[in-house]
Amino acid sequence: MCITEIARFAKIKGLNLVGTGDFTHPEWLREIQETLVPEQGTDLYRVAGKADSPVQFMLTTEVCTIFEFQSEVKKVHHVILTPSVETAVQVNEALNRYGDLAADGRPLLNMTAPQLVEEVIAVSGENMVFPAHVWTPWFSVFGAFSGFDSIEECYQDMSKHIHALETGLSSDPAMNWRLSRLDRFALVSNSDCHSFWPWRIGREANVLELARVIYREVVDAVCSNDPARFKFTIETDPAYGKYHWTGHRKCNVSLSPQEAEKFGNMCPVCRRKLTKGVEHRVEELADRPADFKPDGKPGFMRLLPLSEIIAAVLGASSPSTQAVWKIYNLLVGKFGDEYTVLIDATKEALAEVVDVAVADAVVKVRRGEVRVVPGYDGVYGKLELDVAGRADEPRRRRVQQLNLENFW
Repeated sequence: MCITEIARFAKIKGLNLVGTGDFTHPEWLREIQETLVPEQGTDLYRVAGKADSPVQFMLTTEVCTIFEFQSEVKKVHHVILTPSVETAVQVNEALNRYGDLAADGRPLLNMTAPQLVEEVIAVSGENMVFPAHVWTPWFSVFGAFSGFDSIEECYQDMSKHIHALETGLSSDPAMNWRLSRLDRFALVSNSDCHSFWPWRIGREANVLELARVIYREVVDAVCSNDPARFKFTIETDPAYGKYHWTGHRKCNVSLSPQEAEKFGNMCPVCRRKLTKGVEHRVEELADRPADFKPDGKPGFMRLLPLSEIIAAVLGASSPSTQAVWKIYNLLVGKFGDEYTVLIDATKEALAEVVDVAVADAVVKVRRGEVRVVPGYDGVYGKLELDVAGRADEPRRRRVQQLNLENFW
């Protein structure tokens, strides 16, 4: 994992603006300073010597604040955007007093959420802070184990500086629209890579239409939440996320919110407390029905990574197999990038390049006509496909999660 490889695979994915991530880490900041140069006429960056590359970078990081609130320990992850390497250095100087920035790419800071915002905004009013993956059970603003019930409770008097929320892999805008208290926030969709595997890049993304692609335009488009400029977000199916349903990984138990409530949120196998899923937590705080859709907000579309789709069709154990990447490279070579394959290419055009089963699967994912076995307690969801010629195989490969029916 390095800046040049991120740029290479971001281009293959179809992205043209990527966060650097981890600028708070001294070694990674050095990598940024040695590899990226300012883009002329903007406040973004590009890989040195790659003036023809379509991929630009914005200085970003994620940090974790750990603090006590009303006699409870709270752990919340936050995303920070900053317009330049110079302001990134100043942010690091401010945060270095609260924790060891060199210990992790996402440093642990002994400070409150309001303190974080105050310190970052004091460096520059152009900096932006927003809560990361807001619904995951641990380390999030609404987390079932160490979070809050509202943004205002978490950020206190600094809430006025919070303009956006990151939905995370396990939720999408439709789930967040169920809370009227979130109406004033833009819902952004970013996904950190989680590993060096290139298919993790850009699983989720924001689609903007700007007069100029510069830091200030991006931030303003998000803060205004104007669908004329902030067009829509690209979301994985929330069921694909690792914490969508309530469950217990050790006992292979996965339950819907309704099923979990019938068991008193206790694992029916070992009788220990279940890890409450995102859908369950949303149900607890929602004041609107599941089909509520507000007016005048950016929309969204659900997709899954192309390599995951191909692996599901082939019955491959991992997207990293050569068979998967052979097909992946054929499609990207023909259509230019992954997002063009996933969003724009017709089934007929796809079938001219690869087997019709792959073409059919891509189109079904695009239309929302596939099933994802929900993820739970740190286990990713699984895409299920009925592929012609081996209709029994998806059933054999199906994750053997235990649900309510197993216990009656």
